[in-house]
Order: sequence, then structure tokens, then C-alpha cells
Amino acid sequence: MSPKPTGRFAHRDDGLYLLLDRLFAAPIADVWFSLTNPHEMEKWIGTYTGQPYTGGVKFRMTSEPEAEWEYVSILECHAPHSFLAESREGPDKMRVFCHLTEAGGLTTLTLGQRLHNPTEAATMGPGWDYYLDRLIAARAGKTLPEWEHYYPAHASYYKELVVPGKSA
Repeated sequence: MSPKPTGRFAHRDDGLYLLLDRLFAAPIADVWFSLTNPHEMEKWIGTYTGQPYTGGVKFRMTSEPEAEWEYVSILECHAPHSFLAESREGPDKMRVFCHLTEAGGLTTLTLGQRLHNPTEAATMGPGWDYYLDRLIAARAGKTLPEWEHYYPAHASYYKELVVPGKSA
């Protein structure tokens, strides 16, 4: 795998988001399963306990040995097309969404994370590129990519991204 930074900025009603896309030669239901089943998620990012239909779960990054369990609120879920989730409290609050669309036997995943400041993209962007590439590798049964190929290598790409609607 040859990792490349892929993120872009977009304004949404609730703030500035970093968006990343991935394309899968798979039905939307299969990709949704990889994003929402705790056993499948564990192969590429983490796992959760609890019942998502209650509006909250406890999530832990299994790919980061020091990670602790944290509460995640599920603000919206429209299976198998989208979900919106929020974790952490106060100024560190993190909002993430996934949107999936299917056409012609291909499913496009768009992941977005709301940023408090555009400078956060220098660390968040490489992280999401890394995890989305891990998702692709895990689904294909291939070796997972290594973090060192993403950070700090991708940081300069994200530092140079221009926020839409603002002058450079």
C-alpha cells in the first residue's frame, strides 16, 4: 500500500469538517457492517460495548495500546447510509460522521470530523488516512499499514490545506 493524504475541508451547518473518502468494490451493507459491527471494527480501529440503539456505547481504540474506554453518543443513525457520533466532553468534544452511498456495485464512504481549529488537521488527517487504509486492508485480509508511513509524513499536506471561503 502506498499511503497518500486524501483529506479536504468543507463547511457544514455546525462547523468546519475534515472530510476523507474511500471507495469499496462491495455492497453498502458490507461496508456498513465493517463500520458498525464491534468484531469487524476491532480488525481496523477499535470495538465497543453496549447497544447502539440506546443512543450510546463505550468505545475503545484497540489499535492504540494505551487507549481507555470512552463514552460515545450516537446522535443519528440511518443504517446503512449514515451515522453521526460524538465523544469526549468540553473543549475536546469530537464529532464524527460517516456517509455511505452505493452505485454500480461500488460503495463510497465519506468520513468527516468536525474541527475546532483548521490546524488540528495536521494530526487528525494523517490519523484518519491511516485508519481508513487499515479498514481497506482489514477487509481485503492484507497486512495493516504502519503509522510511521502516515505521521509525520502527511502532516505537511494537511498544514497546507486551504479552508474554503477564506483567502489564502
